[in-house]
Amino acid sequence: MKYYLRDVVFVIQSQRNSFHVRQAEKLRKDLLLQTQALQESPPVILLLHTLSDNEGDWSILPLLPDLSSQFGKNSSWIMFLEEDTRVKLEKLHEVLKTFDRRKEWFLGKPLHDEESTIIHHYAFSENPAAFQYPDFSAGWALSIPLVNRLTSKIEEEPLKSDFTIDLKHEVALYIWEDGKGPRLKGVPELCTIPEHNPRAQYCATTVSSQSPLCGQPVKSDNIFIAVKTCKKFHSDRVPVVKKTWGKQASLLEYYSDYADPSIPTINLGVPNTERGHCGKTFAILRRFLSSHVPNTDWLLIVDDDTLISLPRLQALLSCYDFSEPVCLGERYGYGLGQGGYSYITGGGGMVFSREAVVQLLASGCKCYSNDAPDDMVLGMCLNALRVPVTHSPLFHQARPEDYAKEFLAHQTPISFHKHWNIDPIAVFNKWLKNDKHTEGLEKSTKDEL
Repeated sequence: MKYYLRDVVFVIQSQRNSFHVRQAEKLRKDLLLQTQALQESPPVILLLHTLSDNEGDWSILPLLPDLSSQFGKNSSWIMFLEEDTRVKLEKLHEVLKTFDRRKEWFLGKPLHDEESTIIHHYAFSENPAAFQYPDFSAGWALSIPLVNRLTSKIEEEPLKSDFTIDLKHEVALYIWEDGKGPRLKGVPELCTIPEHNPRAQYCATTVSSQSPLCGQPVKSDNIFIAVKTCKKFHSDRVPVVKKTWGKQASLLEYYSDYADPSIPTINLGVPNTERGHCGKTFAILRRFLSSHVPNTDWLLIVDDDTLISLPRLQALLSCYDFSEPVCLGERYGYGLGQGGYSYITGGGGMVFSREAVVQLLASGCKCYSNDAPDDMVLGMCLNALRVPVTHSPLFHQARPEDYAKEFLAHQTPISFHKHWNIDPIAVFNKWLKNDKHTEGLEKSTKDEL
């Protein structure tokens, strides 16, 4: 059975923000150039953000019926790529040829949990390492017979309206279906080592080795930072901020239910709520646009137990256009199988361009109660405005131990969240303290200045 590159449909997991569109277009162009060099007819290359207006497309499962109806008869594989995935087409072609395309296959680079974790709802708590799920950075593939069967399943039993928290784990659970479906098949040639690593010669995919930097890092006095706290955490959480990342900030205010001049904290007149904090967050958005604080292009809202590297954030923000409405952080979803909306989860840090805040407040969107979940309400507002929620895997809603080691190994993380059962200062020093990456950036910036 002769097998051609055009039997593979590539889906680049692209996003609507202009920087990410450019990244995805670059990858598409590279794939087409490689196809020309191999003198093959080009495969179909789809950019996920252009496929429909359905916000849930990024959660992949709602897309499968369309992919099945378009490609279910005349293709062999759907290969998903992140915009930072680098592909050697010839090598990938050789790898895919070794699998019988008439069978159901779910291929990828396996990750597993060392211990049961909150982001996976403590699944497989008896033996967390037993379940494998793909590292999307290495690319992952579904054979067409599997896509067609999953489509029948989705059509018979509509996707649940639920939270999307860690998509790669949730997709693997859905496919595995409590043992009725295939497990992930690990493919050693799907790699997450940097493309220039000598070992990469054996790989069909690698990851782009540069951490994002698109010019001068944004200056620290162009990011206004709001830390949400409350009286009961003034003595234990606030000192951690001051001892760690707070020292890197030029413009930072602590917002509390109690004005304490020794910190100092500002009482925005919103009573503390056990959960939610919507009232407090909207008060921060209004204050950001007021004359009470310096005029900056960027706003960062964090919890008092968020740990973050501001130099790495400054470098990342050089890639974004502050004149666009930008909302950036770790993206979660709610009800994406039925439309639903995406939101930036608050604990990892929520970044807004001034333009995004202007549009949010001008829309008249507001909290239905002070203790509504602020991140989810903002997600609903942004969805109504058609302002994209932009995902960066460098922000983390949980602690380093809540993520697979191999997943963090190819990242330069920007944030983690929670002090639970850890020494937050040690975690900051190990994972987020200035490192070669940002020292290099600062040095090159100084040289240019």
